[in-house]
Formats: sequence, structure tokens, C-alpha cells
Amino acid sequence: MIVAATHSPEETKALAASVAELTRAGDLILLAGDLGAGKTAFAQGFGRALGVEESITSPTFTLHRRYRGRLPLDHLDVYRLEQLAEVLDIGLPELLDEGGVILVEWGDAIIPALPADYLQIRIRFGEGDDDRVFELTPVGARWSGRSRALAAAVRRWVLEGDSGGEGAAPC
Repeated sequence: MIVAATHSPEETKALAASVAELTRAGDLILLAGDLGAGKTAFAQGFGRALGVEESITSPTFTLHRRYRGRLPLDHLDVYRLEQLAEVLDIGLPELLDEGGVILVEWGDAIIPALPADYLQIRIRFGEGDDDRVFELTPVGARWSGRSRALAAAVRRWVLEGDSGGEGAAPC
């Protein structure tokens, strides 16, 4: 696990952009954290780095939005899903086959319905109003193989005392 911190929404977007630079077609990224923790700000910075020009908002009521960039970005919000079976209703398995990047807000709620390859990013509130702490955990071969690159990409935000994730393994 890599632990990093930001001190403003702009820094959160910059951290997300650094992660987005490492993404490949077929990647799955799960965002977890309390309401207002910064999942949508992360999605905005992530999308901008993928070349998405339109405004990115949380798809809480629509569940899914697709954006065009250097890679298609499928942005899902599964907060309102009541059962894991509903993941199939929004077409997640098909989206995984389409070759874009999938970013799922509240993704920790549907882990049992997902393949075993994803990057989980847990966002917590920090001490100050705009401070956020990010726990980036690669799961499966796809992201574990990029753990050193991921650590290097977010190095400027890594908390003191954290190794920066060199050789990080899933927790």
C-alpha cells in the first residue's frame, strides 16, 4: 500500500492525473471513502489527464457516464446499488471488455462482484478542511506489476515515514 496526502482539491486532482498517466485499456480503479472525501475531485483530475474535455460530475443518479479521451473513461457511482447483482444490470462485465478505463466511486461495496485485478484508492479526511489521505492498494497482477511506477508517480505526495510503496504488495 502507498499512503499519500494532499492539501487542496487542486492537489487531489494533480495526484489523480499522475495515477491516470499509468492507466491502460481495461484498467479498473475503485474509489472508496466517506461522502465529501474527494472521490469526484479525484475523478475530475483523472479524466482531465486522460484528455476528457467535458465537465466530470458524480453519476450518483445515473450510475454511469462515459467520457471520451485518449482512452474511454467509464465513470460509475454504485452508492445507490442495493444488491451485487445490480452490477450486472449496469453492464460492468461488458465495460471491462470494451477497452477503456473504469473508475468506480464507492467501488469497495462491489468488490465481490469484480475481477481480481484493480487499483483500490481509499480516501480519508486529513487534519485540515482540505487535507486528504490516500491509500493506494494494487490488487492482482495488472496493478501489482506497476507498483513501483505508481509509487514514483505519486512520490511528491507520499507521507513522511512511508517508503513510497517501493515494492509495495497488496495488503
